[in-house]
Amino acid sequence: MKTYRRAVAGMIALLAPCAVCAQRPADSYPARPVRIVVGLAPGGATDIQARLFAQKLSENIGRSFVVENRTGAGGSIAYAQVAKSPPDGYTLLAVASGFSITPAIYSKLTYDPVRDFAPISLVVQAPLLLLAHPSLPVKSVKELLMMAKARPGVLDFGSAGHGTSTGMALEMFRALANVSVTHVPYKGTGQALIETISGQVHAMFGNPLSSLQHVKTGRLRGLGVTAAGRSSIFPNLPTVAESGVPGYETSTWFGMLAPAGTPAAIIGKLNAELLKTLKAPDVVERLAPDGGEAVGSTPEQFAQHIATEIARWRKVARAAGVRIQ
Repeated sequence: MKTYRRAVAGMIALLAPCAVCAQRPADSYPARPVRIVVGLAPGGATDIQARLFAQKLSENIGRSFVVENRTGAGGSIAYAQVAKSPPDGYTLLAVASGFSITPAIYSKLTYDPVRDFAPISLVVQAPLLLLAHPSLPVKSVKELLMMAKARPGVLDFGSAGHGTSTGMALEMFRALANVSVTHVPYKGTGQALIETISGQVHAMFGNPLSSLQHVKTGRLRGLGVTAAGRSSIFPNLPTVAESGVPGYETSTWFGMLAPAGTPAAIIGKLNAELLKTLKAPDVVERLAPDGGEAVGSTPEQFAQHIATEIARWRKVARAAGVRIQ
């Protein structure tokens, strides 16, 4: 019996350090700077939000969270890089709605948008705005629809490009409203905004982060919001759905992912820190003027959100014939 007890005690002594080692990655995380990869250029909505939350995480946790921009192929280069990174919590990926559009329009990807990532949290959501140049004689979505149906093919809609959130929002609009309008894709939101403000195109779907200031100054006219319900930031703007396009709904969103296989304890710690950050008054105040709503979610809820969004955009892409080789 004594020999058995000694053997058990010896096994416990051997296993105890291993248990401590198993706990260390989460308990001491992060022990060095964490990299947050953004697949889009500096200055855009995704980059701005990534830097906001990187700063807050750095302040709250006491370790540096550093944003790294890696552009190209609609974000796919960054997505593939993070998918192949060590699943240790030191490489994260900041994503927006374009992450769920990419698998719907690209025929070949070097990563799997579902299997290769561990969702951390959906962080922010915001509706797009349906915008028109002030010279266009319409003041509502209903009047825009009437003009589009009376003059097929005459109205020009700008976008940030084929396969972008604003471009796909237009494709959904064309399909559900059954209108013929001309899609004019540009190389980015900034160029599309400039061309709409100058009157080179009649209208566009815009991100509030970059377009709201132009609505406030009267350089653009807001006609409607793309979310399912009215926004508290734009209470006087009706939804596109209630304005004559039943079923129309899309929003921009921002969230955080890690490589698949990242320990659940690290995912849980990052999720808790993000949810805490979203409750901070200064963060809420920073997001609100740009139409952003602090959301927060469990990793499981964010995984379901991504799956639903991918399915939605695949349907839109097939109907519109949008495909990039």
